[in-house]
Amino acid sequence: MNPILQVLVSVIGTLSAYGLFLVAQYVYWQLTSPLQTLPGPPNSSFMYGNSREIQDAENSVVHEKWVEEYGSTITYKWFFENRLYTLDAKALNHVLMNSYDYQKPEIIRWNLKNILGSGILVQEGDEHKLQRKVMNPAFGASQIRELTEIFVDESLHLRDVWMAQVGTDDKSARVDVLSWLSRMTLDVIGRSGFNYRFNALGSTEPDELNKAFSIIFGTSTRLTLWTMLQSFIPILRVFPTSNESTKKDARQTMDRIGQQLLQESKKHLMATGEKGNNWRAKDLLSLLVRSNMSKDIAPNQRMSDEDVIAQVPSFIVAGHETTSTATTWALYALTQHKEIQRKLREELLQVPTESPTMDILNSLPYLDAVVRETLRVHAPVPSTGRVAMKNDILPLATPFTDKNGVVHDGIPVRKGESIFIPILAMNRAKSLWGEDAREFNPERWMKPDGIPNSVSSIPGVWGNMMSFLGGPHACIGYRFSLVEMKALLFVLVRAFEFDLAVPKEDIISKTSIVQRPHLKSEPEKGSQLPLYIKPYIPS
Repeated sequence: MNPILQVLVSVIGTLSAYGLFLVAQYVYWQLTSPLQTLPGPPNSSFMYGNSREIQDAENSVVHEKWVEEYGSTITYKWFFENRLYTLDAKALNHVLMNSYDYQKPEIIRWNLKNILGSGILVQEGDEHKLQRKVMNPAFGASQIRELTEIFVDESLHLRDVWMAQVGTDDKSARVDVLSWLSRMTLDVIGRSGFNYRFNALGSTEPDELNKAFSIIFGTSTRLTLWTMLQSFIPILRVFPTSNESTKKDARQTMDRIGQQLLQESKKHLMATGEKGNNWRAKDLLSLLVRSNMSKDIAPNQRMSDEDVIAQVPSFIVAGHETTSTATTWALYALTQHKEIQRKLREELLQVPTESPTMDILNSLPYLDAVVRETLRVHAPVPSTGRVAMKNDILPLATPFTDKNGVVHDGIPVRKGESIFIPILAMNRAKSLWGEDAREFNPERWMKPDGIPNSVSSIPGVWGNMMSFLGGPHACIGYRFSLVEMKALLFVLVRAFEFDLAVPKEDIISKTSIVQRPHLKSEPEKGSQLPLYIKPYIPS
């Protein structure tokens, strides 16, 4: 045999044997997992486990069905992996509060890093703690108060665009509200995030930063067999994908613009002085630069320029996708509950200005109730995941009985095992919220006894719910999102009446990073929510 061929055969044989060893080791590890004794649904596929049942259904529906059948602490198969699922607030609090011991799975971090670089949404451990410390001042209530003018200004811009579509005859117009809200929130995060004008509401052609981000976001979230293999087998990541050159060009565009924005912020800060009276910049990036250069931050704890620039795509994802989606679901809910829409509009029209401040927006109780109920029933991010970084026992508020009839008051987990964080399911668990937990009912927030005491155990940073998570990784921008959403609803509900433009049965929710509405009748068109809008004319 040819010597080269001999070596090649030997290498292939060695790699194959090593691969089989790893597979056997992984299978054995899964079969001996303590999670195997937990109750749960039968494995419906040798290859896919229960994953197809979950993917084919709407968010959380299958999990909620399993909880009713097997209890609030279960396990199921995600492909070959045992996955822990629990609605026990004490166990979830333990996971979320101990962020060094329970981190985002490496697969998720790798995929996020492809989109966001090394921003705060990707980091764990000490690096996350460092970035969070530097960024916190930019997301305080006083800073969001300063940004409210931008939120209202862009909301009014969107109102005027829709008014132009309705025309002078004041008849209804069919509008894909998701698409337009996405444009509006992109303009908001551009101006308030890093003093950049996307002009998404006023232009039919996306600008270069928008185009670059869309390329990276689109190609990195597109699931293929190759990207799945790269996720599970790190050595394969050294091989480029078919669209690598396109992504590289887009990444260079984002880095170039990010460098320009960073240098402008630094130049402005150096010219005015750290505490100079002439400092007028309000955008989050400038405030981050100011915080990073503060004398209160030790030099060895400051973020590098690369880390600061990496926050730009993080701002776009966190400040753009989630708020537009949440507001879309709010408008959908208002079409299904006309009395709620009427009552909300009545409250908003009591305000004598079309340009409210943050304090005015936060003083409106029914607007607050509608926002809370939307984020409870239609949480934009329905779930996330964590992986145990060490062997541990999760404490339980409610014991469970395993398959062998043994009662447990804790869940043993091994290093490397996965825990599903059921954001949406916790927000609408009947065991916590009552029998009407899955119904959209803002009135629950208006009554002194409308919210059960049991929900106080939910480990969320806001509103006794999981929508913004809890613990050290709770959403740093939750105040930003809440005030922007209130500004949008304030302006739009005062100006328009909303009706669903398709049968309710045609609407389903599907998740990429966030859960968006889709039409069963038009799956090829992706996410959308067509509504009829009509100018509100007081009777």
